[in-house]
Amino acid sequence: MESEIDGKAAYAYTGGKPFDVKLPCVVFIHGAQNDHSVWSLQSRWFAHHGFAVLAVDLPGHGRSAGSPLPSIEDLADWIELLLEKVGAGDTANCAAKTVSLVGHSMGSLTALECASRHPGRIARIALIGTAVPMPVSDALLGAAKDKEAKAIGMINTWSHSPRGTIGGNTVPGMWLLGASRRLMERQKPGVLHNDLAACNAYSHGMDAAAALPCPALIVSGSRDMMTHPKAAAKLAAAIKDVRSVSLEGAGHALMAEQPDAVLDALRNFIV
Repeated sequence: MESEIDGKAAYAYTGGKPFDVKLPCVVFIHGAQNDHSVWSLQSRWFAHHGFAVLAVDLPGHGRSAGSPLPSIEDLADWIELLLEKVGAGDTANCAAKTVSLVGHSMGSLTALECASRHPGRIARIALIGTAVPMPVSDALLGAAKDKEAKAIGMINTWSHSPRGTIGGNTVPGMWLLGASRRLMERQKPGVLHNDLAACNAYSHGMDAAAALPCPALIVSGSRDMMTHPKAAAKLAAAIKDVRSVSLEGAGHALMAEQPDAVLDALRNFIV
């Protein structure tokens, strides 16, 4: 589905079903250098089980036009603009607060900030592969700016568990690292550095978490080297109404390594 936000095309995958504003809405928000396709299983399940789905391509990513937005705050406001544009959570069409936000990595920060800044529509948020703050090393930022291929290789290695680096795809014959690398290579030059810098600069996430007005789910991988489970536990401790799920053996690329377990966690929280 295509919309127009600030004069630029904004794409969201609807899970194979037409978007119905009268249904409760689930918005899936991808991480750095990714797009809507990381949510293939989860978005399709919700779309075929009574939910309106928006698996977004953030500005400058995938099929969405424009430049990537420079801050988590800007991304959060863009999500709100999209919800307003399509009428999701609009009390004129349905009951208030029917929107669930699901974000991975950079998308988790976006979901947290959006729920904090625009609480009127948001019923709940799920934060997957998350940490607050989400610091990025100078070495990775520098590589993303000047040697993007090297940075993609670094992230791809760190995002997968030891099992994921040698196999482990739930679909026989598919290569986790190869698929992830190709997805990242599809994005426009400069997007990776922008996204990592936005994560690194986001400084008031713990304040947003402490004041979060809705329930939250945190899903972490026990072998996550990008957003360590200890950071996820620290974030959970700051949120008043929170549920935590740890996926044993999973790395940062949870939707690829353990797609069914991620879906189960989301179903138990949202449905």
